Amino acid sequence: MIILYDCATAPSPRRARILLAEKGIAHETVQVDLVRGEQLGDAYRAINPQCTVPALHTEEDGLLTDNAAIAAWLEARYPEPPLLGRTPIEKAEIASWNWRIEFEGLLPIAEALRNSSPAMADRALPGPMNYAQIPELAQRGLTRVQHFFQTLNDRLAGREFVATDRFSQADVTAVVAVDFARVVRVKPGEQHPEIVRWRAAMAGRPSMSR
Repeated sequence: MIILYDCATAPSPRRARILLAEKGIAHETVQVDLVRGEQLGDAYRAINPQCTVPALHTEEDGLLTDNAAIAAWLEARYPEPPLLGRTPIEKAEIASWNWRIEFEGLLPIAEALRNSSPAMADRALPGPMNYAQIPELAQRGLTRVQHFFQTLNDRLAGREFVATDRFSQADVTAVVAVDFARVVRVKPGEQHPEIVRWRAAMAGRPSMSR
C-alpha cells in the first residue's frame, strides 16, 4: 500500500494529496504534527531524515521525500490522466510554470511567514537544521507575493488553465499557493479578476477539497 506522510494544515503535502486524488490512487495517510515538532522527532527522522512532509512510501520504489519526486513517480506509474503533459511542448510549459509558481509564489509566502511568525523562531527554513529568522526577508517576501499575484492574474487572462489547455500540476501548485497566501494576509481581490474566476472554477474539482 502507498503511504502518504501528511500534515493536513501544511501547503506542501496538500499538493501531493491533490495529485493522488486527481489520479484516483488509493493510499494510506499518516499525519505528522508539524506544530508539535513531530517531524523532528526520532521516529519520523528514521522514516525521512530530511524531516519534511510530504513523503510518499511506495512498496516497489521506496520513499520519495519531495513534491518533485512524488509528481514524477505518480505520472510515470499512473500516466492517466496526464498531469505533467503529453507532448514535448506541454511538458515544457507545465514544468516552466510549475517552477515559476514555486519560486515566485510559494517560496515568497514561506519566506514572509517563516521570518515573521514567533512560532517559527529559529525555524526560518524547513528541515533538520535550525536557522534564525531574518525580518527583512519577511518584508521582501510580502512584496514578491504581490508581484506573483499580478503575474498569475495576467497569465490567466483568457485562459482556463495556467500552463496549457488542460488541467495540470501547474494548476495544483497555483491553487495551493493562492490559498496559502492567506497566512500572510494576502488574497485575490478586485484587482485580480482572472485569479478569482479561475479559482472558483478550480473549486469545482473534487480534489481541491483535499
